[in-house]
Amino acid sequence: MRERVSRAAAAVAMLLSVIAGTTARADDYPSRPVTLVHGFGAGGNADAIARIVGEGLSRRLGKPVIVEARTGAGGNIASEHVAKAAPDGYTLIMLTGGHATSAALYKKLPFDPVDDFQMISTVVYFPFVLAVKADSRFHTLADLIAEARAKPDTLTFSSVGVGSTQHLVGELLTSMAGIKMIHVPYKGGGAPINDLLGGQIDLLSDTLTITAPQLAAGTIRGLGVTSREPWPSIPNVPPIAATVPGYEVKSWLGIAAPKNVPQPIVDQLNREVRAVLEMPDIKVKLENMGNEVRGSSPQEMRGMIASEITRWRQVIKDAGIPQQ
Repeated sequence: MRERVSRAAAAVAMLLSVIAGTTARADDYPSRPVTLVHGFGAGGNADAIARIVGEGLSRRLGKPVIVEARTGAGGNIASEHVAKAAPDGYTLIMLTGGHATSAALYKKLPFDPVDDFQMISTVVYFPFVLAVKADSRFHTLADLIAEARAKPDTLTFSSVGVGSTQHLVGELLTSMAGIKMIHVPYKGGGAPINDLLGGQIDLLSDTLTITAPQLAAGTIRGLGVTSREPWPSIPNVPPIAATVPGYEVKSWLGIAAPKNVPQPIVDQLNREVRAVLEMPDIKVKLENMGNEVRGSSPQEMRGMIASEITRWRQVIKDAGIPQQ
């Protein structure tokens, strides 16, 4: 009996020690640099926004926030890395809309896209642009669709990886317009726009971070924006829905951590990220890139991602896009 009581006391002592240690770590957070991971190339949308938000978050936390790219597999390499990282708040990820589209497109992933993450806050929402070189023979989306119908599987379109939202932007167009084009995946960054300008691909599917400066410079021509209505920062680019009725895609970025991060750290990170998004210099930079800046609670972000996965699964099914 005495031995059982002794074991029980030892177990309680160990549990209290763990709780005390967790509280101490949460109270001391952050005591060292924080890493903000993303899954795409340098100069791309995720990289640019991660650096802007990371800089603001560093100011708020009083510790360096190091942005780290782990590219490949449409962001899934980065997601797997963070899902398996220590749940201490020192490894975060800038998730993109591709997190939800990958979950819908791939039959199996090495992580659960919802349950293996502790969501922190959404950051921005935005549409995509379909664009060609300024001197392209395609002056309108209707021109491109007409040639793609006449010459199936001859035109190429870019994405930042299989399963990325850019990929499904193109696949949804081919399905809804009844055409066939060749998908050319990249790891993100500036490679797709460089190859468009160099004539290696016919059609770019990318974010405003990549396309807006080139549109302003006149080096590319926007054939369509994926929002249902014209997007305020690029009012001269018509909605794809004007040519392909019913077409609409909007995406997002948000910050998450591995599951089981102590709640005090989750609460602190949520407060700080939302405060960063209200910092005038940070907000202006994000809005000037064509984004709608919008933070959220962790619960709202989790619900949004779960809803997006369900929506994209239905889109993929209805469009007849084969799962990977």
